[in-house]
Amino acid sequence: MTSPVLAAGAVCWKVTAKGNLKILVVHRTQHRDVSLPKGKVDPGETLPETAVREIAEETGLIIGLGPPLGVVEYSLPNGRDKVVYYWSAEVSSSAIANSTFESNDEIESLTWMKLDKARARLSYPHDVDIVDRFAELYEQGRARTFAIIAFRHGKAVSPETWDGPDATRPLTERGENQSASVAHGIAAFRPASLISSTAVRCASTIAPTARITGLEVIENEGISQDAYSSRGDKVARVVQKAFDRAETTVLCSHGPVLPQIIAAVAAAAGTGDAGSLSRAASLSTGEYAVLHIPAERPETGIVAVEVHSPTV
Repeated sequence: MTSPVLAAGAVCWKVTAKGNLKILVVHRTQHRDVSLPKGKVDPGETLPETAVREIAEETGLIIGLGPPLGVVEYSLPNGRDKVVYYWSAEVSSSAIANSTFESNDEIESLTWMKLDKARARLSYPHDVDIVDRFAELYEQGRARTFAIIAFRHGKAVSPETWDGPDATRPLTERGENQSASVAHGIAAFRPASLISSTAVRCASTIAPTARITGLEVIENEGISQDAYSSRGDKVARVVQKAFDRAETTVLCSHGPVLPQIIAAVAAAAGTGDAGSLSRAASLSTGEYAVLHIPAERPETGIVAVEVHSPTV
């Protein structure tokens, strides 16, 4: 059975100086249609990485991803299925000013439109469905978000084969590859802070993300496995500080600590049923969970949760 073509894109949005909400649509040169910006996954890419790369290539805009807006599926003219993942992405005025877009063989032009006009101009009903999902988020005041990204370290050398202290265990080659494969995906959410457990395996895991983003890694003993306690009060303090900053923050930690990180995010966001976040709390090595929090009222509940895995 032929696997589907995977693609990713975004509803790019802005609020004008007059307070008007507009989204970006692309007029495609060869297809002669109007659609949302998107593109196919390249080998070795994760979906968030694809979305940001394709937006940059098609529109010249450098964006950071917000909440996911869902998935659309349809059949291509050759009969093969296509699956497209979408996110919301607020575009800053500086990103627009610095756009390098020029009309080309793929994209003829770009247009910022109000929602009703965009719905009328888009060529495909599935694009309208995605716009409607975004509109619902925006009307609820939950489109502008920051994220807490819980990141489990890559595969490390087994404790049974390591003579030194547990905190000094290094990554295996697989762990190093896992860390590199997700770095661009994490960077797609434009983190403002990178926080790591003091363990070598965590510091090494987050290092590729630090190189890509240019951010300094802050080591914090409070999310280390050595400092683990059943109360989770140290973890809760680290999470609360991230909430107080209302900036996207990556927390690179350990399997036993992750449930406490997720529970602390749920508590800070006023999400009562932390059990519904079990997938985010049980990450495999090299995986990360993105918990989107409403920027204007962080205590009103988590907007969305997504989990991404290494490609290796």
